[in-house]
Amino acid sequence: MKLAKEVTPKFKAPYHENLRDLITYVGKEYKDDLAFIIKHKAARGQEPTYERITFGGFAEDVKNLGAALYERNLLTHRVAIIGKNCYEWLVSYFAAVSGNAMVVPLDKGLPYEEFESCMVRSRADVLIYGDDVKELVKTLKQSGKGICETYICMNELEGELSLSMLMEEGKKAPEADREAYWTTPIEAEAVKILLFTSGTTSMSKAVMLSQKNITSNLYALQQTEDIRRGDMNMAFLPYHHTFGSTGQMLMIACGAATSYCDGLKYLQKNIVEYKVSVFFCVPLLIEGIYKKIMQTVKKQGKEKTIAFGIKLTKFLLKFGIDIRRKVFKQALDNLGGELRLVISGAAAIDPEALEGFNNLGITAVQGYGLTESAPVITAENSWEMKAGSVGRAMPGVEVAIDNPDEKGIGEVIARGPNIMHGYYENEEATAETLVDGWLHTGDLGYLDDGYLFICGRKKNVIVLKNGKNVYPEEMEQLITNLPYVAENFVFGLPKSEEDERDLVLCTKIVYNPEYMKSELGLDNKKEEDMAKIEALIREDIHKISDTLPVYKQIIRIYVTDEPMIKTTTNKVKRFEEIKKLQK
Repeated sequence: MKLAKEVTPKFKAPYHENLRDLITYVGKEYKDDLAFIIKHKAARGQEPTYERITFGGFAEDVKNLGAALYERNLLTHRVAIIGKNCYEWLVSYFAAVSGNAMVVPLDKGLPYEEFESCMVRSRADVLIYGDDVKELVKTLKQSGKGICETYICMNELEGELSLSMLMEEGKKAPEADREAYWTTPIEAEAVKILLFTSGTTSMSKAVMLSQKNITSNLYALQQTEDIRRGDMNMAFLPYHHTFGSTGQMLMIACGAATSYCDGLKYLQKNIVEYKVSVFFCVPLLIEGIYKKIMQTVKKQGKEKTIAFGIKLTKFLLKFGIDIRRKVFKQALDNLGGELRLVISGAAAIDPEALEGFNNLGITAVQGYGLTESAPVITAENSWEMKAGSVGRAMPGVEVAIDNPDEKGIGEVIARGPNIMHGYYENEEATAETLVDGWLHTGDLGYLDDGYLFICGRKKNVIVLKNGKNVYPEEMEQLITNLPYVAENFVFGLPKSEEDERDLVLCTKIVYNPEYMKSELGLDNKKEEDMAKIEALIREDIHKISDTLPVYKQIIRIYVTDEPMIKTTTNKVKRFEEIKKLQK
């Protein structure tokens, strides 16, 4: 069987048997280093204040909360955690796993019915929640179904048991009890984390992970990604998502500090404010930032200057001379001047944006993985990159292509210490996904020189009547390059009611009305301008189609400025969108 080549480890790293060992290590190794910076909003007209927490302080907070949970006998229960990214979320998570509890991170964006379903299906009987989801929790309490026994609020909320109360309890607990908590035997290979996937086509499944699944992946990442002690990270990806939580753990393990974003529209401002040097993100963010940079360049009439600078710096790089950050200092200053590494995952990224960041002197790499693989399967780094690929296999992980066709394209499969135990109470789905120790990812791809290239989801492939396969993700990347495109997806619909197998290619495009107005002077609220917007988009799509084989040409085009139906991790729910269009 042809296997992907492993990434060459470059950095030394300690292996942590479990997540409590990780906290113990950073609490000593980086004791006085800055671990978190937390902004506290002030009253109107006043400046916000900033709280700085060291790694030693973080480890102590984890121990204090854990000791209180231990004393109250709550660590024998299943602990669900829900709320926005914050320091308290992390303290809650590490306090629970350090006492060998089973943890159930939940998505704060879930509608109530799904939230209740996850609570019931996971059998969580302790819920730690942020005040941003207090209404959701209030509804659960008032349901009268007795779903949860203990509620703990991360913030101060009248009449509620709070994290600060428990941390004070734990601080005052007898040393013997604190020691008993911190020495509780941890079953590193047992199922201790239940993560609900944000499925785009079906009901979410609960992935069963062990602490070893996570620490083995963490160890591989530490050896292969250039995260440095003293780096400043921004925790933007949600912690309930395995890419977000493992990314955050990597920062902690490497001694990087963490700041928090005030919201999507403040992302660039916060990157400047905290002088962020490294962060994990989804393609949507990188593509959005890159488009803004290029729009600014265009407005300033500096397109030729930038193009010449890129040509010059690329030439000098051949001789080992790197002056990119000096040449493009002005553009980098708009991002705080410190940003040096961006790691993208969770979906395919536009190669133009990826190359654009690297041209400016910001190392931008992408990884590939699933919740089921805790999560990283392959990744790029600054010394091993191949245009268009998602990198090589992580150390200790085997990656292969199952049942490849004549072009070498088949299903990506993987096995290693990071692979899940299965889906909770779903033997059928587990048997379909885990076969002879191999995780069948459901993604189609191929290998080239040991690098993995992803073509798209197996379920998304459009099979035409002539037998040709079309991978919509490939075409979506071409459309994404249009400057006004906010999001898009490509799909197949029957040409007529008579033959449902005879599909034509379609695309739905969500355009950015602000770009249309500021750059092209077209106001989508005016009927005559709306007609021009649609004509422009159709013309551009036809130009793209003209460069493709006949069977890949797009026939139907749907244009809107309304965002698509997405999961909370910004993946388009394709089947729901298709149903919506068919109606």
